[in-house]
Amino acid sequence: MATQSGHQENLGHVVFITAAAAIGGFLFGYDSAVINGAVVGIQKYFHVGPVEIGIVVAIALLGSAIGAWIAGRLADWWGRTRTMQVAAILFSASSIGQMLPFALWDLAFWRVLAGIAIGMASVLGPTYIAEVSPPAYRGRLGSFQQLAIVLGIAVSQLVNYVFARLAGGDVNNPLWGLQAWQWMLGACVVPALLYLLFASTIPESPRYLIAAGRIRQARTVLAEVEGAEVDLDARVAEIRQVLKSEQRPTIRELRGPAFGLLPIVWIGIALSVFQQFVGINVIFYYSSVLWQSVGITQANSLLISFSSSVINIIGTFIAISLVDKIGRKPLLLIGSAGMAISLGTAAWAFSYARGLSLPAPQGPIALVAANVFVLFFALSWGVVVWVLLGEMFPNRIRAAALGVAASAQWIANWAITVTFPALSKWNLPLTYAMYSFFAVLSFLFVTKFVRETKGRRLEEMG
Repeated sequence: MATQSGHQENLGHVVFITAAAAIGGFLFGYDSAVINGAVVGIQKYFHVGPVEIGIVVAIALLGSAIGAWIAGRLADWWGRTRTMQVAAILFSASSIGQMLPFALWDLAFWRVLAGIAIGMASVLGPTYIAEVSPPAYRGRLGSFQQLAIVLGIAVSQLVNYVFARLAGGDVNNPLWGLQAWQWMLGACVVPALLYLLFASTIPESPRYLIAAGRIRQARTVLAEVEGAEVDLDARVAEIRQVLKSEQRPTIRELRGPAFGLLPIVWIGIALSVFQQFVGINVIFYYSSVLWQSVGITQANSLLISFSSSVINIIGTFIAISLVDKIGRKPLLLIGSAGMAISLGTAAWAFSYARGLSLPAPQGPIALVAANVFVLFFALSWGVVVWVLLGEMFPNRIRAAALGVAASAQWIANWAITVTFPALSKWNLPLTYAMYSFFAVLSFLFVTKFVRETKGRRLEEMG
């Protein structure tokens, strides 16, 4: 009975520290999606056109690619928690900067800085959570990152709606000395400071501590996260054996025979690219514009954006409950099939658009199909890709390989974000048909190349 109680207490502690680390994911989601409500306000405030606005929106994603690229190296130099603290400071500073810009280029600079912080959080969360989680719970705990992201997205939509309502329905109206869109962007400083607080209190990763020669601290953390009954000598020896005689991971160590990289790195890159090429972030960056383009009012489009965020959260909870039961690969295949069908249905429905309206029943069908797509993405690719990226790579290259894969994800995200306005104006149904085609390709890719990692220790990977 005492052992069971101790086990539950131990698991509760692990849940707490992984949830604290996942606050970075919340900031990732909030800062990524909050721009959706502020775009019109920025455009009117600075009197600029769609090209300039497109650059300001997308430039944060390039910053994210930089942040993801450097985060692995910094995490191996400074430690996981110290690097989280740096990301939290960048989140805080960029939130204030975006709130108080004096020119468009100034706003763009702060968005790049925010993007770097987002990119760092996209790497640090999965790496840290995978390294402190017991194998039996690693999938569910790894899912905290994606749960935090979708909560961040939902809260950003809710915050945007609240500030717009407080300002009388117009984001350019004055509110407490500023315009409403400025408060939307500045509100991120609150969770950023919480992230800094928690990153300063959670323990360092035991694998980093052993790599740094801090064995006593590593033993303490291993006892905290895996339980006092674990053979600490054996666990330390196992991790040391894996890390023995290995240098800190560099991009050079990722080189291999498959077009210059190791095959496992290419699999990580492909998972990241497919996650974005199905067009999920079109829903979260452009949903209000999308629904207005087929005749839905601005107010209703904001409510639809929020409802899609809620469906995203529901799907994420489904994934958390299933990822350690049925495994990573089956969930990906289920998601790919569901996304391909729902995106294809949306493409068919949008083909009936006439000017700024969708006739019945195609209008409701398009709305349902878009939300079914969000649900299937959330219960599969949204969660499982982050879980896999945190655990699929061999120990010696994990941080560097995750950085490369996450950078690829941000570049793919940028490509979709930049091209959607032009593609949708040219041919919206064909654009959605293209996303459906990528969902089909993702199914074939997972079938052939992705290996199951459920229940395996990180030291067994590779």
